[in-house]
Amino acid sequence: MGNEMLGKIKSYDEKAQMGVIANEENEYAFHIDDWDEDVPPEEGDEVTFEEKDGEIGKVTLLGAKLPKPEPVKSRVIAGLLGLILGAVGAHRFYLGYYRVGIYQIIFTAITMGYGLLWGFVEGFLIISGNFDKDAKGRPLK
Repeated sequence: MGNEMLGKIKSYDEKAQMGVIANEENEYAFHIDDWDEDVPPEEGDEVTFEEKDGEIGKVTLLGAKLPKPEPVKSRVIAGLLGLILGAVGAHRFYLGYYRVGIYQIIFTAITMGYGLLWGFVEGFLIISGNFDKDAKGRPLK
């Protein structure tokens, strides 16, 4: 039995059923036969794996038993709040970023209204999908 190590899936080719796991020291190739989960591997998955003399053994997904976070907040509502009430950080409060919302109010007051641009830009970023998580890391729906 080899050393148990932590890594992240750098790439996975579904057709070839081969992938690469990277950790701080090296990169290791693995085959789907080494995968010890019911769900297929995805790029970015954090895994534990056994390594002996550069060869990979069993690869296990970290947190495999944890459900993926479900979306709770609406992208459209957050985006519209940013476009319409961004100067007072309404979209940030809606998404749970209370401290940043307060900073937006202060910035708008200090700049006598130019903070409106900050919220307006973030509104577009939210609607376009470039700003896509709430304060708890859940995706927007």
